[in-house]
Amino acid sequence: MCGFVGFTNKINDANIVIGKMMDRIKHRGPDSDGKYVDENIAMGFRRLSIIDLSAGDQPIFNEDGSVVITFNGEIYNFQSLRDELIKCGHTFKTKSDTEVLVHSYEEWGPDMLGRLRGMFAFIIYDKKKNEIFGARDFFGIKPMYYGLFGDTFMWGSEIKSFLDHPAFVKELNESVLETYLTFQYSPTTETFFKNVYKLPAAHCFTYANGKLKVKRYWDVHFDPDDEPRLKDWVNRISDTFKNSVEAHKIADVEVGSFLSSGVDSSYVAAVANVDKTFTVGFGEDEKYNEIGYAKEFSKFIKKDNFSKVITPEEYWDNLAKIQYHMDEPLADPAAIALFFVCQIASEKVKVVLSGEGADEIFGGYTIYKEPTDAALYNKVPKCIRRAIGAVAEKLPAKRGLNFLVRRSRDLEERFIGNAYMFSEKERKALLKIKTDAPDAKEITKPYYDKVKDQEPATKMQYLDLNLWMTGDILLKADKMSMAHSLELRVPFLDKEVMKVAEGIPVRYRVNDENTKYAMRVAALKACPPFTANKKKLGFPVPIRVWLKEEKYYNIVKNAFLSETSKKYFNTDILVKLLDDHRANKYDYSRKIWTVFTFLIWHKVYFEDER
Repeated sequence: MCGFVGFTNKINDANIVIGKMMDRIKHRGPDSDGKYVDENIAMGFRRLSIIDLSAGDQPIFNEDGSVVITFNGEIYNFQSLRDELIKCGHTFKTKSDTEVLVHSYEEWGPDMLGRLRGMFAFIIYDKKKNEIFGARDFFGIKPMYYGLFGDTFMWGSEIKSFLDHPAFVKELNESVLETYLTFQYSPTTETFFKNVYKLPAAHCFTYANGKLKVKRYWDVHFDPDDEPRLKDWVNRISDTFKNSVEAHKIADVEVGSFLSSGVDSSYVAAVANVDKTFTVGFGEDEKYNEIGYAKEFSKFIKKDNFSKVITPEEYWDNLAKIQYHMDEPLADPAAIALFFVCQIASEKVKVVLSGEGADEIFGGYTIYKEPTDAALYNKVPKCIRRAIGAVAEKLPAKRGLNFLVRRSRDLEERFIGNAYMFSEKERKALLKIKTDAPDAKEITKPYYDKVKDQEPATKMQYLDLNLWMTGDILLKADKMSMAHSLELRVPFLDKEVMKVAEGIPVRYRVNDENTKYAMRVAALKACPPFTANKKKLGFPVPIRVWLKEEKYYNIVKNAFLSETSKKYFNTDILVKLLDDHRANKYDYSRKIWTVFTFLIWHKVYFEDER
């Protein structure tokens, strides 16, 4: 696990600038660094040594030095690819997976991507063609950003590295602020910085002669197969997942595992047979503290558990640092819990396994049951449901009314992912600024169009795989682990596991009994029943409680009344949300946190000196 930066060389002091950009992301790779600079390009690299500790430094070249690469990630089938490439006549100087990518590019060009199994983001410079080729892995586990500033093209694992380049212009992208208010993260290829973009998951690009071409090279294709019985699917899941875990354990250093109380991380920890597990929690309330369960489960699998109770003071004191590492504001409170579990894990190991992705590929979120649970109400004529929903929407927020509002709309209107903070109407009222931001349906429509003939649960899964998982789940997983120089691996997000999941019928994913049903049954082979059937918590955070306490209420209120807040928001609306939440009129904690997180991030990147 590492980090890279680079730019097309149009400056005299490229060697100095690339060095400063590399220093910005030293946390991603504290073990060593390397760079390549010529008249056309500057490439920098920071390394966290995991495989081939003595000889895997980057950049790495091909035999004649005409192809150079910087790479972040792990290729889990690199050994078999290496054998194949040797038979094709390639000569290797190292035993690293990075060099396998160099020779794969030489042998197969962009078609190399279809042969890879792993998580990756990489940049290859072909000197003979004077062309840059870059790619991001199938699910978006590893990040890749790029910027276009005049005739300078720059790229990197983190946006913050761009701050040290003289061509970079730091300017807030206000249209992304508006979409963020709805999604709680930036959901498009645009970022909060103007002219800086995210390379989407499963996409690659070429840059030559000043022109950038981006294309998709892989996609998920759900194709349910009703022939196999549940037992057959369970066996397929079990066998394929074990194989994936073994591949994800390949390392020349010790590997640990995160452990919450849910089935995903428990399944990973049990199958992986690692020596150490890591857990965090808040206070003593079981709603917010999974440490007791984690210790019990760790005893069951005969492993050591290391845990930490996070105090409210620690949580709030680290918010600015966390948003700095995040690059863009992310209003998921679990990101902070993840920051701390990565911290305690990094004290013991360099690599850790985690359960991200299981919900999206196997159908694990409770919201996926909504179409089935509301089947009876769906029989009410649509015109009547819409009329009821219109009335309910005008009433003061209250539990139960949201169901009537949601069920008055089609799936494509009501579901944008697991977080829906401010509606288009709400965010327009909240914002003082005017933007050309697309509404949520414009963003989700291309994904819904691809699965228009699928069942509702599958449509929701596909949308989450492309938006929520990449924009929230995997973003915080990468940034929080790398903040502590820790490599985080996600064995559920494997091409081979996805192949199995694509064929599972909806009734074995989501049914009246449970979500990700077939996967839970498979987990019973490795976990006790109390684990396989346990409700998901996932490092829950008590922000709704803290926001009612005097100390934290005032911290947020002061932020809402700041000059920055007054510039972007109608602050009377913000204060009313905060006061109504404190008065127990409704739980507005997530909406409050969404705006508060942006204000913290804005202070870090646009008000403080960085």
